[in-house]
Amino acid sequence: MRRSSAAAWLAAVLALSACAPPAPPSLPPPPGPQAGPGAGWVMPAASAQWYRRHAAAGGAVLRIDPAASLIVATVRRGGPLARLGHDHVVASHQVSGLIAPQAGRADFGFRLDQLVVDEAPLREQARLDTQPSADAIAGTRTNMLTRVLEAGRYPEVALVVDSAAAPARLSVTLHGVTRSVPAQVTVTPTEQGLVASGALTLRQSDFGITPMSIMNGAMTVQDIMELRYRIVATR
Repeated sequence: MRRSSAAAWLAAVLALSACAPPAPPSLPPPPGPQAGPGAGWVMPAASAQWYRRHAAAGGAVLRIDPAASLIVATVRRGGPLARLGHDHVVASHQVSGLIAPQAGRADFGFRLDQLVVDEAPLREQARLDTQPSADAIAGTRTNMLTRVLEAGRYPEVALVVDSAAAPARLSVTLHGVTRSVPAQVTVTPTEQGLVASGALTLRQSDFGITPMSIMNGAMTVQDIMELRYRIVATR
C-alpha cells in the first residue's frame, strides 16, 4: 500500500471510530442519569391550558416523574464498512409532562441537549456486542446533536398520545416536523398513578433528517430508529 493510501485509510478508520469527524463542540455536556429534572422540556401553552381545564372539571391529571421515566432509541450502522463502526443507544432520562388517564391523553417531551449516548447498561439491554471508547461516544454525541438533529435550531422533542382514539395514536414532533404513528401502549396502574411502556420504530427521513453518512456511503447510520419507553406518572 502506498504511503498516501495508508494515510487515507488510517484517517478513515479514526473517523469511523466516532462515526464522523467531530464537529466543533457547541453544546453542554449531558447530565448524568441521576441528575434532577432541572430546566427541561416546556409544554406548549395550549396543551397546558387543556390540562388546567381538565383538572378544573374534576379530571385526574398525573405528572410524569423524570427520575423514573426513560426513552431509549437504538440506531444501527450500515454500509460496506459497517463492521468498523458501532451501533448506538441514545437515551433521555429527563422526560417530563402530564397525563390525563380518563381522557386517554398524554403530553410529554425532552430536550435534545440532555440526551445521553451509549451508556453501558442500555447497550447491554439492547444486546449490542461492542462498547465504544469515551472519545468515540463524545464524538458521536456532538455529531448527532450538531450535524444530524440540529439541536441548536430544534432543541426539543414533543410527544402527544391520544389513546381515546382507536387505534391509539402517537404524535411526534422532531426536527421541526410532526408525524402521527400508531401507538401500542401497555398501561399498568400503580398505587401512585401508572406506568406506560411500549416500543415503536421511526424513520429519520420522515422528519427531514438525513442520517449520517461518510466516505460516500461506506459507513452510514441506518434510517430506522428503534424506540422503547417507560413512562412513570404519579398524582
